[in-house]
Amino acid sequence: MEQKKYLGIEISRTGNILKRNLCNDEASRRIDEATGKNSWIIGFIGSHSDRDVFQRDIEEKFSIRRSTVSSMLKLMEKKGLIVRESVSYDARLKKLTLTPKAQDMYMEMITNINNSEKQLRRNISDEELEEFFRILEKIRKNAEGETKN
Repeated sequence: MEQKKYLGIEISRTGNILKRNLCNDEASRRIDEATGKNSWIIGFIGSHSDRDVFQRDIEEKFSIRRSTVSSMLKLMEKKGLIVRESVSYDARLKKLTLTPKAQDMYMEMITNINNSEKQLRRNISDEELEEFFRILEKIRKNAEGETKN
């Protein structure tokens, strides 16, 4: 008899494997100061270097509360990974900019991500990937709806 599979458990298992594999990579070990969500933020700011990035962008992109993002950014500033700079068009806003140290980390992260993506997408067609992302988006929306009730 085949055992029933649960989405939450399978997603969690897969996430654990991905984290374990990514954290064991040599480049990941060199980026030890950018653990967890800090690396997400470095990646987000680095990939949006063509525009100003603000705290609210981080909050929206990663669905993280304002207080949590604020604490994370303060710690990242203390570690010398980002700076907050005023913008001329709105005195209340501070754009987030990567320091040279974080820019170097970003470049290593891009190489690491590209290598991981190549491995993860192996033997999966474009059509299968498209379907996977469509279904994953539905699962995410279902999970968000559940927490909002």
